[in-house]
This record gives sequence, structure tokens and C-alpha cells, in this order.
Amino acid sequence: MAHTIAVAGKGGVGKTTLCGLLIQYLCEQGKGPILAVDADANSNLNEVLGVEVETTLGEIREEIAQSEMNSNSPIPSGMTKADYAEFKFNSALVEEDDYDLLVMGRTQGKGCYCYVNGLLQAQLAKFQNSYPYIVVDNEAGMEHISRGVLPSMQTAILVSDCSRRGVQAVGRIAKLIDECSMHPSTVGLIINRAPNGELNEGTREEIEKQGLNLLGVVPQDETVFQYDCDGKPTVDLPEDSPVRAALRQIVDKLNLQ
Repeated sequence: MAHTIAVAGKGGVGKTTLCGLLIQYLCEQGKGPILAVDADANSNLNEVLGVEVETTLGEIREEIAQSEMNSNSPIPSGMTKADYAEFKFNSALVEEDDYDLLVMGRTQGKGCYCYVNGLLQAQLAKFQNSYPYIVVDNEAGMEHISRGVLPSMQTAILVSDCSRRGVQAVGRIAKLIDECSMHPSTVGLIINRAPNGELNEGTREEIEKQGLNLLGVVPQDETVFQYDCDGKPTVDLPEDSPVRAALRQIVDKLNLQ
């Protein structure tokens, strides 16, 4: 069974950026092939990784749903809807040299994401024995954990900025992981975008109050912001990037086997 690393946290703290760099570093360390999963309906992990995504699980779901109301169905004659769905789901996997990427995406218009969450859950269950590592970039919040979308979780990386609210948010996620009896071997916190790579006393106090295990601190780096503005993949950051160096040190301390 794959070692599943779930990356979670509130929105806007750089969670996806760190997730992309984590995937890249694991590949560099020969941990591949890795299944990278963008489990956020507002998906952009592919942009961090610098790969094109042709379709998502949500888009496939919409195509099949629309085919039931369309006389010009895309489903070939003689093929069942279930077989066509399986064929399309397999085509949603973006294959790179050291990792594959699966994107959840979203449904169109109104409605909840229950069906797409179910599709993602089924695909993860199918793939969990085919990869040594699965890295999941979760949506902002706690839905995938509370709904049991992840079939298992060995490492939970919680990401926050230096704000007390960010730390409080990941504190709630840590409690939910415990309540859902997921029993990861490691649950740890990364503080991202820290000025000068340092924690102030207020942030440190809140981390201790929440009972969180601090894995490390990633400094604020204007180069990451500039890459984002220029539309450059974050994984193309210079080798001497302080963000890249800090994340590598944190991953090394996890002792992933």
C-alpha cells in the first residue's frame, strides 16, 4: 500500500506551492513513481508543477451526465456507461517521468461536490497499491478528511502562515484527523512565509497552545511571488532558493522510507 502524504491547511497560505516542491523533492530522491493528487475543486497544482491538464474527474462526470440527455452521446455503441467512465478516468491521469497527476476538478454550476468526492475516493482506492507514495493537495478546509475521501493517511503535513488564525485552523484539522481515527504516524506543522524565516512569540505561543508538532519554518521569499506573477512553475525556482532549502530540510527530518 502506498504511503499517503496529505497536505492540508487554510486557504492562501502557500499550501499548494509547498506540495509541488515536496513532490519534486521526493522524485529527486528516487521515491517515485509518485501519484500527485490535486483534491481541490479550485485546482492549480498543475501550474505549480508546470504540466498541462486536459481533463479532470469533475469534467468527465459532467460529460457523462450530459450524455444521458443528449442524442449525440460520446459513449460508443456497444460500450457501457461504466466502461466508458473507467476509460475516461484512466485518461485523466497526466503521466510525467517520475510522477502522475490526477486532478479532481469540479462540477458545473450549482450543487455540492459529493459525487466528485466519491469519484476521487474510488480512484485513490484503485491506485493506492500502484505507487510507493501518494501526495494529496487537499482543499482549503477539512471536507476530504471528514468525509473519508482518503483511503489512508500515513503522514499529515499541516501548513499555516504566521497568523494565529492560520495556526488555529490547522489545529482544528489536527483534532479532526484524531477524531476520524485515521492514525497517521506523523502529524506535523509547517509555518510558511515567515519573515526572515523566524517565528514571533505570538505564533510560537499559539502553536504550543494547539499542541502541534512543528516540523519547520519556511521563509518568505519574493522570488516565489514573482514566479507566480510571471506564470512560471514554482518547481523551477533556483537551486539556492531559501524556500526550496527549507522544505528539503523538513522532508529529510520526516525520514520517509
